[in-house]
Amino acid sequence: MHKKQQLLLSFFILLLFAETMNSQEKTVHPKNEFRGVWIATVVNIDWPKTITDNVQKEKADYLEILETYKKLNFNAVIVQIRSVGDALYPTELAPWSRFLTGKEGVPPSPYYDTLAWMIEEAHNRGFEFHAWMNPYRATFDLNKNLLSPSHDVFKHPEWMIEYGDKIYYNPALPEVQQHLTQIVKEVVDTYDIDAIHFDDYFYPYAVAGKVFDDTDSFKKYGSGLSLDDWRRKNVSDFIHTISTTIKTSKPWVQFGISPFGVWRNKSVDPKGSDTQTNSTNYDDLYADPILWMDQKWIDYIAPQLYWSMDNPKASYSKLVKWWSENSNNTAIYIGHAAYKIRSDADKSWDSATEIPTQIDFAREFKNINGSAYFSAKSFDGKNFDIIKLLEENQYKYPALPAAVPGLKRIVADRPVVNKFTKGRSNYTLSIQSPLNTKVRYIVIYGADAISKINTGDATQIVDKIAVHESNNEFKLSIPTRKMHNYKAYAVTFIDYFANESATTTVDLK
Repeated sequence: MHKKQQLLLSFFILLLFAETMNSQEKTVHPKNEFRGVWIATVVNIDWPKTITDNVQKEKADYLEILETYKKLNFNAVIVQIRSVGDALYPTELAPWSRFLTGKEGVPPSPYYDTLAWMIEEAHNRGFEFHAWMNPYRATFDLNKNLLSPSHDVFKHPEWMIEYGDKIYYNPALPEVQQHLTQIVKEVVDTYDIDAIHFDDYFYPYAVAGKVFDDTDSFKKYGSGLSLDDWRRKNVSDFIHTISTTIKTSKPWVQFGISPFGVWRNKSVDPKGSDTQTNSTNYDDLYADPILWMDQKWIDYIAPQLYWSMDNPKASYSKLVKWWSENSNNTAIYIGHAAYKIRSDADKSWDSATEIPTQIDFAREFKNINGSAYFSAKSFDGKNFDIIKLLEENQYKYPALPAAVPGLKRIVADRPVVNKFTKGRSNYTLSIQSPLNTKVRYIVIYGADAISKINTGDATQIVDKIAVHESNNEFKLSIPTRKMHNYKAYAVTFIDYFANESATTTVDLK
């Protein structure tokens, strides 16, 4: 064989090997992966479906969303509990949301603590519950007649700035930051949430011909900074305060932010991404997520990469790579634009394979830890062909969200099975409550034999069960249909920080 032929053959072998490796990488089902969905309540985008729904229908619709995403093997819900200076829970700090009850300031009837109920139902299905808040947006429009007399627009008009067709809290005011911090602290203290979540709304997106009038605040508090640097400092100071507040109250509660997908364009800053977007975090929203990560103020970041794989102005593929290379100290989850499926000028979104391809691509980066989707209605009752692709491929098996970098630790205890009963309809387990671990879930794995148990294998996950302690033990009931194919099982604890314990195995023979 000629030398040139040998080189050509070697080249093709390398190509084949690389292609095989890539395909193997893409078909791996990760055992640890965040799979979240945003459930938007503002203007009834996802839930409740209308402002006239009664409590019974609201509850049924929420449970339907949970069941839809449970079937898809998702493991986290990001639920909007404060969108426009309102609340989906009882508080003296904000009125009840009109998107929940039809009229702002009016509680549900019959009454129930909506947030407490939503959290419990999510946990019962193995979901993390991330409480999503929009801190700075005070109204969705300028119609004050829709607002409750207890809304901050009326109680504290000096806090507000009208801009475009909305009203915003002034991020520069110390009293505003204190008030918003108090709101976050109350939720963290009162409710059994897994995370506080902010999205991309910091200073508002630019409105042509309008000026965000914070001139008086800048004169008073500017301290010699440029306007842009001062605004960024206002936001960063607030993020730092929220982070400290959360961790002081409940160290296991995560603080996550889902910023706009572009930090800065490379045309403005050589450290920026190869994009040409009209808005960016740093220059237009005065948000600096790179700083927040550097300072370890946030636990995870979920940049909203709401473009197709090869979009000419903002390529999903280029941005995944950029965020992978520029994130640190945090978990990274990719925000996907499920809402654009078959409804966008970019015809790439007409393809059923766009989202599956995005997932496969993101999984090629070892420090990308999962995905989140905006919004819930995108896979709830439509886009069945894409759901089928995900069910049969990317999300065929369950996955567990891993502990974020700042919360990783060793779980000292392992499960001790006090009693196991194999019944016709259910397998029941009694597991001793551990002394040193605050347990959130117990995970059950199944295999043909104890020697084949591999808790790193997602295909062996049978169930993830929320626990409730009684008489120093956890009692679990697992449907026989889930267990009858196995001859051995393994049990692990998941603590409140999302760490998993060592394994205890039991032979079913």
